[in-house]
Amino acid sequence: MLATPLMSTGSNRIPDIKRTAREAREAAQRIRDFVVETPLRRSTEFSTALGANVYFKLENRQTTGSFKLRGATNRLLTLVDEQRAKGCVAASSGNHGAAVACAAQKLGVSCVVFVPEQTSTAKVDAIRSYGGEVRLFGTDGLDTEQHARQFADRNGLSYLSPYNDSEVIAGQGTCGVEIIEQLPDVEVAFVAVGGGGLIAGVGSVLKEHNPDIRIIGCQPVASPVMARSIEAGHIIEMQSEATLSDGTAGGIEIGAITFPLAQAVVDEFVLVDENQIGSAMRRYMDSEEDTIEGAAGVAVAAMLELQDSIGGQNVAVIICGGNISKAKLEQVRSGGN
Repeated sequence: MLATPLMSTGSNRIPDIKRTAREAREAAQRIRDFVVETPLRRSTEFSTALGANVYFKLENRQTTGSFKLRGATNRLLTLVDEQRAKGCVAASSGNHGAAVACAAQKLGVSCVVFVPEQTSTAKVDAIRSYGGEVRLFGTDGLDTEQHARQFADRNGLSYLSPYNDSEVIAGQGTCGVEIIEQLPDVEVAFVAVGGGGLIAGVGSVLKEHNPDIRIIGCQPVASPVMARSIEAGHIIEMQSEATLSDGTAGGIEIGAITFPLAQAVVDEFVLVDENQIGSAMRRYMDSEEDTIEGAAGVAVAAMLELQDSIGGQNVAVIICGGNISKAKLEQVRSGGN
């Protein structure tokens, strides 16, 4: 199945964008001693092949190997001392869990992380390596989130959502703050979308900087929940299929605050199939000599799908993570999906 551009049913929610962008700038100051300012690297090979100035924002170089440390750190830093003393709970397909565990370890906070049963071994091991207690529950990201929230409520602990939290969104938006500092005249941004925290934060920052910046939401055909929800005008429930992009797979909480922000900032969605994701990952890893996970491959694949519309422009592609198991990496490199 070929990638399918979907136009957003955009809405007039500029106050939300401005507030989120302001909170992202505040978060950037708050977390700067706890996270890495990741490189924005121009790719000679992709730029030449696509006739554009292609830059990769290397969030796979972030501590814990993904952008998620930004939001987790900001959320923990905005809890009061009493809340941090009790501990926290998170739900994650892996990257958010590792980020929460890492941030919690730095701040002396205990944490329990619930992950879906099919979560990769590499991501589970990463969570444990940072001192997080891992518990398996559910087969879809959404049911794992709901269970984790209930556990936190029963035990009087703070729940750190992977996306449905204004402080988490602001933290993810710090990636956009860095992009603006590194490439002020960026014209197009490709962002992988799961629950929408990254694109809500980064999109708000970029759109406030320049409303004409084109924000492309990138999702796998196997789990296009946000794209289909925006197409429908409300969050929908749908079954996700297996995908290389496990970091973006799963449902979205009803009432999630990322939904209206995504409506406001995303100019269009592009859906890519597993063959496209695997091919994009191989092409990127071969040319850039860098390892990425499936979710980052989705953003690269979406850029390749829209290459005819980005000629001559300054393009930023967020390489959102690089956490991939050895078995999955070997599968991708051998041409399997």
